[in-house]
Amino acid sequence: MFSLNRVHLIGYQTQPILVRQTPSGTSVTDMNLVTPYRFKGENGQWIEGKNFHTVTVWSAMADVVRQFVRPGSQLFISGRLQTDTWEDTKSNEKRSKTKIVAMDLIMLDPKDGQRELKSGESTTSGLNQAFVIGNVTRDPEMRTTPSGQHVLTLGVATNDRWKERNTGESRERTEFHNVVVWGALAEQAQVTMKKGQRVYATGRVQTRSFETQAGVKRYTTEIIAESVVPLGVKDPSIQEFIQTDSVKHSEANSAGETSPPSDQDLVGVGAIPAIDYTSEIKVEDLPF
Repeated sequence: MFSLNRVHLIGYQTQPILVRQTPSGTSVTDMNLVTPYRFKGENGQWIEGKNFHTVTVWSAMADVVRQFVRPGSQLFISGRLQTDTWEDTKSNEKRSKTKIVAMDLIMLDPKDGQRELKSGESTTSGLNQAFVIGNVTRDPEMRTTPSGQHVLTLGVATNDRWKERNTGESRERTEFHNVVVWGALAEQAQVTMKKGQRVYATGRVQTRSFETQAGVKRYTTEIIAESVVPLGVKDPSIQEFIQTDSVKHSEANSAGETSPPSDQDLVGVGAIPAIDYTSEIKVEDLPF
């Protein structure tokens, strides 16, 4: 079954661009984007802050970034979340880092440069939106913060499938996402979400730091949920509109009504070409 793993960002590049070349000559760079945010908390107070994102850009897109993107450039990025794991050779600990692999990039600055902010104008409305469709990996457990807020974390698995451009070999990669759900939405999710349930979740991407038991600082990336929707569930409110037989259709035809053309009338069978999703990235090019 197909799944969805997408992130949309509008943010600002924070550092000079440094493009590397893989052994096979493919260009790659890691961009650092900051996205401002502003939203209302459960207490009704406005919360403002900034999120920082690592965005990996490959191939021709990386060459465009090297030529045109500067510190402070405003960009739109569409990509997917990817978590890389490795073993620390010093501590033998398993380490991980989540980044965004860019699929589309739009430069937003005009040719004559960014204009000055007008009096009373706010810029704390950058775009930071994640969309995932996948399967819940474990039964969620509700927790309560010292301030009395309910919170739970949904583990959601998504699969990416593609074909290698050179070999035609089919590849698959599974990503695991932590979706953090707060308040009344968490209470609802505790009832509706179980292991194996297919789910659609949206929210903002957030990377936070924490300390291990050994006192070492680590980072984790999460999706702070804005909506969590169980999929594959019957909705009683629309059942009256679901037609399970052709009785009404036949009655309409006998009354002289003209029925709309079927899909096969519009497009011949086999006329729609299959889409071949090929990969521009070789496994040996991955810098980890």
